[in-house]
Amino acid sequence: MKIFHRELEKNRSGHFVLMADEGEDMWHVYNIISPGDELKATTFRKVQQETATGSTNNARRVKTTIRLQVETTDFDASACKLRVKGRNVQESDFIKMGGYHTLDVEPNRKFTVYKNEWDSITIERIENACDPTKHAELAAITIQEGLAYVCLITSAMTVERSKIDVNIPKKGKADDSQRKKNFLKFYEQIAASVYRHLNFEVLKAVLVASPGFLREEFLNYLMKDATEKGNKQILENRSKFVLVHSSNGFKHAIREALQDPAVAQRLSDVKAAGETRLLQQFLCLLGSTPDRAYYGYKHVKRAANNQAVEALLVSDTLFRSVDNAERRRYIALVEQVKNNGGDVKIFSSLHVTGEQLDQITGVAAVLRFSMPEIEEDDRGEDDP
Repeated sequence: MKIFHRELEKNRSGHFVLMADEGEDMWHVYNIISPGDELKATTFRKVQQETATGSTNNARRVKTTIRLQVETTDFDASACKLRVKGRNVQESDFIKMGGYHTLDVEPNRKFTVYKNEWDSITIERIENACDPTKHAELAAITIQEGLAYVCLITSAMTVERSKIDVNIPKKGKADDSQRKKNFLKFYEQIAASVYRHLNFEVLKAVLVASPGFLREEFLNYLMKDATEKGNKQILENRSKFVLVHSSNGFKHAIREALQDPAVAQRLSDVKAAGETRLLQQFLCLLGSTPDRAYYGYKHVKRAANNQAVEALLVSDTLFRSVDNAERRRYIALVEQVKNNGGDVKIFSSLHVTGEQLDQITGVAAVLRFSMPEIEEDDRGEDDP
């Protein structure tokens, strides 16, 4: 993402002129634009031309600039497309004031976002998205007999690029030759997806997770196939493939793979792995030392008031709430923890770790020291 201009007043109102460079940036844009904001961008509109006699010619498409007050946003994760709907608030030759319009926000096209109040979370998201050094790329291939997924894991989301489903006869129900033939077809389709979807100039690692020995068998097939086809990109990046055990080949096996200590060490510079380690630490403490692991706003807030939060885990879902008071409440919590020297990790709800965090209220904390009184005195501070 690129910032072309920013203008912020002392009361935090103002605007940013931005442009998304790629599909992943659209997830950041989705989290930046909220109901009540104003969005200005170019769009195309069909216009009927009226002749001197009052008749109309065929409609033509004209390019115009529109400024909407945002009412709803819709993000298509698979296509990385964002649609914004709202009312026009700026005079236009082609769009009536107050008229509804839908804008498609697309990569490589400038847009301007106006807010009455820019919070620290949103500004930090923009700055991080514009800093290429903070983008860590990872891919994952999960495999079980007859089923495989090829996914891209960015700093913000897990995106399914391909699902491979091939019928593999069970042992004993078909001759070995047919079973081997179907397995070769299966591996061939996974390999084709790897060639098509994985960019090794960007990727730091590719996880290959499976039960049994399927991961080794597939990697051997891939290297042999790449050798026969003269695919130097695959052969030169052999070291980026990381084999790891998983209990199955479904997408949620990615979370299991990322929790493997050896994998976590190998991917220590990948943001997704860091978030997985922190969530795993929280869940382990919740089971072994629950006085140092709390979730839910009320309990986490009490810990923050005592400067006890070592690490705050919070889902970006909470910052997209249409309830302004709720949004401000979580923004204030994040700022409080940061001011007290705590670490804050904002989890993407499109990432497997974010999905898991959302299941436990979307906010959790690892404490510096035990605070059993939080649980014991549940009649203390009320939610604001």
